[in-house]
Amino acid sequence: MMKWNYDFEVPEQKKIRMIVHTDCKNEADDQFALAHHVMTPKFIVKGIVGGHFNMYPREYGEGNTAKASVDEINKVLDLMGLNGVYPVLEGAPRALANESTPIQSPAVDFIIEEAMKDDDRPLFISMLGAITDLAAAILLKPEICQKMTAIWIGGGQYPEGEDEFNCKQDIAAANVVMKSEMPLWQVPKNVYKQMAVSLAELQVRVKPYGKIGKYLFEQMVDFNMKTAHIPHWPHGEIWGLGDSPTISVLMEESEKTDIYDLIHAPNIRYDDLKYEHNTVNRKIRVYKAVNVRLCMEDFYAKLMINFPNQDS
Repeated sequence: MMKWNYDFEVPEQKKIRMIVHTDCKNEADDQFALAHHVMTPKFIVKGIVGGHFNMYPREYGEGNTAKASVDEINKVLDLMGLNGVYPVLEGAPRALANESTPIQSPAVDFIIEEAMKDDDRPLFISMLGAITDLAAAILLKPEICQKMTAIWIGGGQYPEGEDEFNCKQDIAAANVVMKSEMPLWQVPKNVYKQMAVSLAELQVRVKPYGKIGKYLFEQMVDFNMKTAHIPHWPHGEIWGLGDSPTISVLMEESEKTDIYDLIHAPNIRYDDLKYEHNTVNRKIRVYKAVNVRLCMEDFYAKLMINFPNQDS
Protein backbone atom coordinates (compact mmCIF):
# COMPACT_ATOMS: atom_id res chain seq x y z
CA MET A 1 0.00 0.00 0.00
CA MET A 2 1.30 3.43 -0.90
CA LYS A 3 2.40 5.59 2.00
CA TRP A 4 0.66 8.92 1.65
CA ASN A 5 2.44 12.09 2.80
CA TYR A 6 -0.07 13.26 5.41
CA ASP A 7 1.05 14.70 8.74
CA PHE A 8 -2.12 13.33 10.33
CA GLU A 9 -3.84 10.00 10.81
CA VAL A 10 -7.48 9.04 10.65
CA PRO A 11 -8.49 7.10 13.77
CA GLU A 12 -9.18 3.48 12.91
CA GLN A 13 -12.72 3.66 14.30
CA LYS A 14 -13.50 6.52 11.90
CA LYS A 15 -12.53 4.60 8.77
CA ILE A 16 -15.02 2.98 6.41
CA ARG A 17 -14.72 0.28 3.78
CA MET A 18 -15.31 1.54 0.25
CA ILE A 19 -16.03 0.05 -3.17
CA VAL A 20 -15.64 2.57 -6.00
CA HIS A 21 -17.82 1.85 -9.05
CA THR A 22 -17.02 4.08 -12.01
CA ASP A 23 -17.78 4.28 -15.75
CA CYS A 24 -14.30 5.72 -15.86
CA LYS A 25 -13.88 6.16 -19.63
CA ASN A 26 -17.32 7.64 -20.23
CA GLU A 27 -16.15 11.24 -20.01
CA ALA A 28 -13.61 13.24 -17.99
CA ASP A 29 -14.75 13.63 -14.37
CA ASP A 30 -14.70 10.02 -13.10
CA GLN A 31 -10.90 10.07 -13.16
CA PHE A 32 -10.85 12.97 -10.67
CA ALA A 33 -13.26 11.20 -8.34
CA LEU A 34 -11.29 7.94 -8.53
CA ALA A 35 -8.04 9.70 -7.64
CA HIS A 36 -9.77 11.50 -4.76
CA HIS A 37 -11.22 8.27 -3.35
CA VAL A 38 -7.89 6.48 -3.21
CA MET A 39 -6.09 9.50 -1.69
CA THR A 40 -8.62 9.74 1.16
CA PRO A 41 -7.36 7.89 4.25
CA LYS A 42 -10.83 7.69 5.78
CA PHE A 43 -11.67 5.22 3.00
CA ILE A 44 -10.36 1.67 3.08
CA VAL A 45 -10.75 1.00 -0.64
CA LYS A 46 -11.52 -2.70 -1.01
CA GLY A 47 -11.93 -2.72 -4.77
CA ILE A 48 -12.68 -0.65 -7.86
CA VAL A 49 -15.27 -1.62 -10.47
CA GLY A 50 -15.31 -0.58 -14.11
CA GLY A 51 -18.92 0.02 -15.12
CA HIS A 52 -20.53 0.15 -18.55
CA PHE A 53 -21.87 3.15 -20.45
CA ASN A 54 -23.31 0.94 -23.15
CA MET A 55 -26.17 3.19 -24.29
CA TYR A 56 -23.60 5.53 -25.88
CA PRO A 57 -20.57 3.26 -26.45
CA ARG A 58 -18.84 5.62 -28.92
CA GLU A 59 -15.61 4.25 -30.38
CA TYR A 60 -15.40 1.39 -27.86
CA GLY A 61 -18.29 -0.50 -29.44
CA GLU A 62 -21.40 -2.13 -28.02
CA GLY A 63 -20.60 -4.42 -25.11
CA ASN A 64 -17.04 -3.13 -24.66
CA THR A 65 -17.50 -0.07 -22.44
CA ALA A 66 -17.01 -1.79 -19.06
CA LYS A 67 -13.66 -3.05 -20.36
CA ALA A 68 -12.81 0.51 -21.46
CA SER A 69 -13.59 1.69 -17.92
CA VAL A 70 -11.34 -1.01 -16.43
CA ASP A 71 -8.48 0.04 -18.71
CA GLU A 72 -8.92 3.68 -17.67
CA ILE A 73 -9.02 2.77 -13.97
CA ASN A 74 -5.75 0.92 -14.37
CA LYS A 75 -4.22 3.88 -16.21
CA VAL A 76 -5.17 6.31 -13.42
CA LEU A 77 -3.83 3.94 -10.75
CA ASP A 78 -0.59 3.42 -12.70
CA LEU A 79 -0.03 7.20 -12.97
CA MET A 80 -0.48 7.41 -9.19
CA GLY A 81 2.01 4.63 -8.51
CA LEU A 82 -0.78 2.31 -7.38
CA ASN A 83 -0.58 -0.39 -10.03
CA GLY A 84 -1.73 -3.69 -8.51
CA VAL A 85 -2.64 -2.19 -5.13
CA TYR A 86 -6.43 -2.61 -5.46
CA PRO A 87 -8.55 -5.31 -7.04
CA VAL A 88 -10.04 -3.93 -10.29
CA LEU A 89 -13.17 -5.76 -11.45
CA GLU A 90 -15.11 -5.58 -14.70
CA GLY A 91 -18.86 -5.05 -14.46
CA ALA A 92 -21.72 -6.08 -16.71
CA PRO A 93 -21.31 -5.14 -20.39
CA ARG A 94 -24.83 -3.72 -20.71
CA ALA A 95 -28.01 -2.81 -18.87
CA LEU A 96 -30.38 -5.28 -17.24
CA ALA A 97 -33.06 -6.70 -19.55
CA ASN A 98 -35.70 -6.24 -16.84
CA GLU A 99 -36.11 -5.80 -13.08
CA SER A 100 -35.87 -9.50 -12.25
CA THR A 101 -32.98 -10.89 -14.31
CA PRO A 102 -29.46 -10.17 -13.02
CA ILE A 103 -26.30 -10.15 -15.11
CA GLN A 104 -23.45 -11.98 -13.41
CA SER A 105 -19.94 -10.55 -13.61
CA PRO A 106 -16.71 -10.48 -11.59
CA ALA A 107 -17.87 -7.12 -10.19
CA VAL A 108 -21.17 -8.51 -8.93
CA ASP A 109 -19.42 -11.48 -7.29
CA PHE A 110 -17.00 -9.07 -5.62
CA ILE A 111 -19.75 -6.76 -4.32
CA ILE A 112 -21.59 -9.71 -2.77
CA GLU A 113 -18.41 -11.19 -1.30
CA GLU A 114 -17.32 -7.92 0.31
CA ALA A 115 -20.79 -7.15 1.64
CA MET A 116 -21.14 -10.56 3.28
CA LYS A 117 -17.79 -10.43 5.08
CA ASP A 118 -17.81 -10.48 8.86
CA ASP A 119 -16.42 -6.96 9.35
CA ASP A 120 -17.70 -4.36 11.79
CA ARG A 121 -16.48 -1.43 9.71
CA PRO A 122 -19.27 0.14 7.62
CA LEU A 123 -19.24 -0.64 3.91
CA PHE A 124 -20.17 1.95 1.29
CA ILE A 125 -20.29 1.67 -2.49
CA SER A 126 -19.86 4.82 -4.56
CA MET A 127 -21.89 4.44 -7.74
CA LEU A 128 -20.63 6.98 -10.28
CA GLY A 129 -22.63 5.82 -13.29
CA ALA A 130 -25.15 3.16 -14.28
CA ILE A 131 -26.30 1.21 -11.24
CA THR A 132 -26.46 -2.14 -13.09
CA ASP A 133 -23.97 -4.12 -11.03
CA LEU A 134 -25.39 -3.12 -7.66
CA ALA A 135 -28.90 -4.05 -8.83
CA ALA A 136 -27.65 -7.41 -10.09
CA ALA A 137 -25.97 -8.08 -6.74
CA ILE A 138 -29.21 -7.25 -4.92
CA LEU A 139 -31.20 -9.60 -7.18
CA LEU A 140 -28.72 -12.43 -6.59
CA LYS A 141 -28.21 -11.84 -2.86
CA PRO A 142 -30.85 -9.57 -1.27
CA GLU A 143 -29.16 -9.97 2.12
CA ILE A 144 -26.47 -7.48 1.08
CA CYS A 145 -29.02 -4.72 1.65
CA GLN A 146 -28.50 -5.13 5.40
CA LYS A 147 -24.72 -5.02 5.01
CA MET A 148 -23.86 -1.88 3.05
CA THR A 149 -24.90 1.62 1.96
CA ALA A 150 -24.98 2.87 -1.63
CA ILE A 151 -24.25 6.43 -2.75
CA TRP A 152 -25.55 7.05 -6.26
CA ILE A 153 -24.74 9.92 -8.57
CA GLY A 154 -27.87 9.80 -10.69
CA GLY A 155 -31.50 10.63 -11.27
CA GLY A 156 -33.25 13.86 -12.13
CA GLN A 157 -34.18 16.81 -9.95
CA TYR A 158 -36.87 16.30 -7.33
CA PRO A 159 -39.78 16.17 -7.06
CA GLU A 160 -40.64 15.58 -10.73
CA GLY A 161 -37.58 13.82 -12.12
CA GLU A 162 -36.21 14.24 -15.64
CA ASP A 163 -33.93 12.80 -18.28
CA GLU A 164 -30.56 12.04 -16.65
CA PHE A 165 -27.58 10.19 -18.11
CA ASN A 166 -26.71 7.70 -15.37
CA CYS A 167 -30.32 6.72 -14.75
CA LYS A 168 -31.04 6.41 -18.47
CA GLN A 169 -28.17 3.94 -18.84
CA ASP A 170 -30.19 1.37 -16.87
CA ILE A 171 -33.67 2.35 -15.71
CA ALA A 172 -34.51 -1.22 -14.69
CA ALA A 173 -31.47 -1.35 -12.39
CA ALA A 174 -32.37 2.01 -10.87
CA ASN A 175 -35.84 0.67 -10.09
CA VAL A 176 -34.41 -2.51 -8.55
CA VAL A 177 -32.35 -0.41 -6.15
CA MET A 178 -35.18 2.04 -5.45
CA LYS A 179 -37.55 -0.81 -4.58
CA SER A 180 -34.99 -2.70 -2.47
CA GLU A 181 -34.08 -2.35 1.20
CA MET A 182 -30.60 -1.03 0.39
CA PRO A 183 -29.79 2.18 2.32
CA LEU A 184 -29.38 4.73 -0.46
CA TRP A 185 -27.96 8.25 -0.58
CA GLN A 186 -28.98 9.74 -3.92
CA VAL A 187 -27.25 12.78 -5.42
CA PRO A 188 -29.54 13.92 -8.25
CA LYS A 189 -28.61 15.91 -11.33
CA ASN A 190 -29.21 19.43 -10.01
CA VAL A 191 -27.02 18.67 -6.97
CA TYR A 192 -24.08 16.96 -8.65
CA LYS A 193 -24.03 19.85 -11.15
CA GLN A 194 -23.07 22.11 -8.22
CA MET A 195 -19.54 20.63 -8.33
CA ALA A 196 -18.39 23.05 -11.04
CA VAL A 197 -14.80 24.03 -11.82
CA SER A 198 -13.12 26.08 -14.51
CA LEU A 199 -10.39 24.79 -16.79
CA ALA A 200 -8.19 27.70 -15.72
CA GLU A 201 -8.65 26.63 -12.10
CA LEU A 202 -7.60 23.08 -12.97
CA GLN A 203 -4.57 24.34 -14.92
CA VAL A 204 -3.35 26.04 -11.73
CA ARG A 205 -4.55 23.59 -9.07
CA VAL A 206 -4.19 20.19 -10.77
CA LYS A 207 -1.94 20.14 -13.85
CA PRO A 208 1.42 20.86 -12.09
CA TYR A 209 1.12 18.03 -9.57
CA GLY A 210 2.60 14.78 -10.75
CA LYS A 211 1.95 12.62 -13.77
CA ILE A 212 -1.57 12.11 -12.51
CA GLY A 213 -2.29 15.85 -12.26
CA LYS A 214 -0.99 16.43 -15.77
CA TYR A 215 -3.12 13.58 -17.10
CA LEU A 216 -6.28 14.61 -15.28
CA PHE A 217 -6.05 18.10 -16.73
CA GLU A 218 -5.04 17.15 -20.25
CA GLN A 219 -7.64 14.41 -20.71
CA MET A 220 -10.34 16.86 -19.65
CA VAL A 221 -9.11 19.51 -22.08
CA ASP A 222 -9.00 16.90 -24.83
CA PHE A 223 -12.53 15.68 -24.09
CA ASN A 224 -13.75 19.26 -23.93
CA MET A 225 -12.62 19.71 -27.54
CA LYS A 226 -13.74 16.26 -28.66
CA THR A 227 -17.32 17.00 -27.58
CA ALA A 228 -17.41 20.62 -28.78
CA HIS A 229 -19.97 19.79 -31.49
CA ILE A 230 -22.67 18.98 -28.90
CA PRO A 231 -24.80 22.16 -28.60
CA HIS A 232 -25.84 22.04 -24.92
CA TRP A 233 -22.79 20.39 -23.29
CA PRO A 234 -20.03 20.93 -22.31
CA HIS A 235 -19.91 24.67 -21.86
CA GLY A 236 -16.51 25.57 -23.25
CA GLU A 237 -14.52 26.79 -20.27
CA ILE A 238 -15.97 24.99 -17.26
CA TRP A 239 -16.62 21.41 -16.27
CA GLY A 240 -18.74 19.64 -13.71
CA LEU A 241 -16.90 17.20 -11.47
CA GLY A 242 -20.25 15.56 -10.93
CA ASP A 243 -18.91 12.30 -9.53
CA SER A 244 -16.99 13.89 -6.67
CA PRO A 245 -20.01 14.33 -4.34
CA THR A 246 -19.59 10.70 -3.29
CA ILE A 247 -16.56 11.95 -1.37
CA SER A 248 -18.23 15.17 -0.25
CA VAL A 249 -21.23 13.53 1.43
CA LEU A 250 -18.96 11.26 3.47
CA MET A 251 -16.77 14.16 4.62
CA GLU A 252 -19.69 16.35 5.73
CA GLU A 253 -20.54 16.70 9.40
CA SER A 254 -22.84 13.78 10.16
CA GLU A 255 -25.13 16.07 12.16
CA LYS A 256 -25.62 18.36 9.17
CA THR A 257 -29.01 17.03 8.14
CA ASP A 258 -30.24 20.17 6.41
CA ILE A 259 -28.50 19.20 3.16
CA TYR A 260 -30.70 16.20 2.40
CA ASP A 261 -34.32 15.11 2.65
CA LEU A 262 -35.54 11.70 3.75
CA ILE A 263 -38.24 10.57 1.33
CA HIS A 264 -39.82 7.33 0.21
CA ALA A 265 -37.81 6.08 -2.75
CA PRO A 266 -39.76 6.76 -5.93
CA ASN A 267 -40.21 4.39 -8.82
CA ILE A 268 -38.84 5.68 -12.12
CA ARG A 269 -40.92 5.76 -15.28
CA TYR A 270 -39.39 4.13 -18.34
CA ASP A 271 -40.74 6.57 -20.90
CA ASP A 272 -39.52 9.89 -19.46
CA LEU A 273 -37.51 9.04 -16.29
CA LYS A 274 -39.92 10.99 -14.11
CA TYR A 275 -40.52 9.90 -10.53
CA GLU A 276 -43.61 8.06 -9.35
CA HIS A 277 -43.87 8.85 -5.64
CA ASN A 278 -45.29 6.35 -3.16
CA THR A 279 -45.29 5.44 0.51
CA VAL A 280 -44.43 1.76 -0.07
CA ASN A 281 -40.69 1.90 -0.71
CA ARG A 282 -38.33 2.55 2.20
CA LYS A 283 -37.02 6.07 2.76
CA ILE A 284 -33.76 7.20 1.18
CA ARG A 285 -31.55 10.27 1.50
CA VAL A 286 -31.96 12.68 -1.39
CA TYR A 287 -29.27 15.35 -1.29
CA LYS A 288 -30.14 18.94 -2.14
CA ALA A 289 -26.68 20.48 -1.55
CA VAL A 290 -23.04 19.42 -1.43
CA ASN A 291 -20.08 21.24 0.07
CA VAL A 292 -18.14 22.17 -3.05
CA ARG A 293 -15.48 24.16 -1.19
CA LEU A 294 -14.72 21.34 1.24
CA CYS A 295 -14.57 18.73 -1.50
CA MET A 296 -12.48 20.60 -4.05
CA GLU A 297 -10.01 22.15 -1.59
CA ASP A 298 -9.52 18.71 -0.04
CA PHE A 299 -8.80 17.25 -3.48
CA TYR A 300 -6.35 19.99 -4.42
CA ALA A 301 -4.56 19.70 -1.08
CA LYS A 302 -4.23 15.92 -1.28
CA LEU A 303 -2.90 16.14 -4.82
CA MET A 304 -0.31 18.78 -3.85
CA ILE A 305 0.78 16.88 -0.73
CA ASN A 306 1.23 13.54 -2.45
CA PHE A 307 2.39 14.59 -5.93
CA PRO A 308 4.40 17.77 -5.34
CA ASN A 309 6.08 17.93 -8.75
CA GLN A 310 5.88 16.71 -12.34
CA ASP A 311 8.32 13.88 -11.68
CA SER A 312 6.35 12.33 -8.81
